[in-house]
Amino acid sequence: QVQLVESGGGLVQAGGSLRLSCTGSGSIFSINRMGWYRQAPGKQRELVASITSGGSTVYVDYVDSVKGRFTISRDNAKNTVYLQMNSLKPEDTAVYYCNARTDDTRPTWYDYWGQGTQVTVSS
Repeated sequence: QVQLVESGGGLVQAGGSLRLSCTGSGSIFSINRMGWYRQAPGKQRELVASITSGGSTVYVDYVDSVKGRFTISRDNAKNTVYLQMNSLKPEDTAVYYCNARTDDTRPTWYDYWGQGTQVTVSS
């Protein structure tokens, strides 16, 4: 079992910045992808950013709407993944969820979720 604890959400004005943190514990050795999802009221949950380790490669991906503004990073020593959010827009308002996933190329894999943290961007 993997436990994920998020922090860093809050209220910020448009154009401002926030940094979300997600720290994992438990069987974190099994995780090869971490990401951030968000869900705005009445909307589907979407994958905002992810960072994947595969062999010698590290792959990052972003949804188009946040490219150039958000940066995902990780600190393996701290078992922590971050989402630096700059130039925030009201459209970024959502509950942000940390996600950790085991190798989903295997027949058996698992998804783990943080508790969610509210990000509200005012205009």
